[in-house]
Amino acid sequence: MLCDSSRRNQRFHSNDRVPDRRTEGQRDRDRVLYASSFRRLGGVTQVAATGERLVFRNRLTHSLEVAQVARRLAENIVKDQPDVVESLGGIDPDVVEAAALAHDLGHPPFGHVAERELDDLLKHAGNNEGFEGNPQSFRIVTKLALRHQDFPGLNLTRATLNALLKYPWQRGTKGFRERKWGAYSSERELFEWARELGPTGVKSPEAELMDWADDIAYSVHDVDDFYRAGLIPLDRLLIDDEVRGRFIESILRRWDDDPGRDSDTVPSSEELKSVFDSITVSIAVAHKQLLQPYTGIREQRASLRSLTASLIRRYITDAISLRVPQSTGQSCITIVPQLQTEVDILKQLTWEYVITAPSLSTQQYGQRRLIRDLFKTLKNAISESNFGVFPPRYREFLEDTHTNSASDNLARERTRIVSDYIAGMTEREAIELHQRLTGRALGSVLDPLSS
Repeated sequence: MLCDSSRRNQRFHSNDRVPDRRTEGQRDRDRVLYASSFRRLGGVTQVAATGERLVFRNRLTHSLEVAQVARRLAENIVKDQPDVVESLGGIDPDVVEAAALAHDLGHPPFGHVAERELDDLLKHAGNNEGFEGNPQSFRIVTKLALRHQDFPGLNLTRATLNALLKYPWQRGTKGFRERKWGAYSSERELFEWARELGPTGVKSPEAELMDWADDIAYSVHDVDDFYRAGLIPLDRLLIDDEVRGRFIESILRRWDDDPGRDSDTVPSSEELKSVFDSITVSIAVAHKQLLQPYTGIREQRASLRSLTASLIRRYITDAISLRVPQSTGQSCITIVPQLQTEVDILKQLTWEYVITAPSLSTQQYGQRRLIRDLFKTLKNAISESNFGVFPPRYREFLEDTHTNSASDNLARERTRIVSDYIAGMTEREAIELHQRLTGRALGSVLDPLSS
């Protein structure tokens, strides 16, 4: 057994509240659910910006869906493979759900476009670790969120922190580990404490389940959203071989150009076509209403709900199994190759027809400029000792750095706090603050700053 329950249930700060009738995993789940950083996700992009004419999923609805899928995955595994679960040190569905609820807390306004911009801005300002949503999520639950005056963060258990680490390493200098990682050096102590539960560089079983749930939720639900919006031509993909063929070739070009993707894992054109044909044939047979452009008639809406439910059920019940790793670095779950490829293809539908569309690209250009302007303006305010443009909580963080930081680290830590402030906004808050700080819309003296 890799760990016992007492170690899994430990909290870094022992002076927490007296335990109640909930399990430790249930307490973690509730702490994330009621955190203000979780509510903020209702104002943060999933793919399409919040406030669009259609009701698209946002980061909050996505996180709730990931949590539901993750919990079902965990419950099934515990029921179906109890011996393997025990040999791996246990799986708690509440822990998996808590990690799923928390996994996107670090996403800044405007999503991945702001991630890349903040990463560039921080590195240019001398903070070489840059920015990424996953370590930002870990930073929020361990440092920035607040539930008790005596310690920072939510004081989650070791098991939940470990389950949150989809990328259980700190930032590397090249390849995939330079693009995706789990914690900044400022949270190294908590990161290493959480990682005592498992082998170096290997996700915990609960993190594996959360990660697969994330893939399921956004691959299926984004197709649902953007077929309804008329952006993903699902009807043409179901009936037109030429449209499917162009889509498959586009996937292969994109994967060939991705330096972080292992070329040995890229299926051939024939393999991709075979898997995609099997998906489209099964959909066309079972959901004939989807052979037409989406209009929203009752039969079509029911057919689309039936499709998304059947796909999610398939990827929950048929796709994965748990195993005891037989070699260093081996994952503790196996995914049926065809079903992994199906999920990869569904993800690519959104990339092909939405993310690379000129309408979104022009919107994202403006979003990056807004983030860049905010960062530079707030950084200049710090250099001028004008902390009044920050809400009280961030003023306190800035004042703490003056007291506790070595002089050579002071500038880096303060630019990190600038990125914390920006990343902790909703999209509306970011737009309104940008307008005020640039003088484009001064607002009212009674308008509060984001808190």
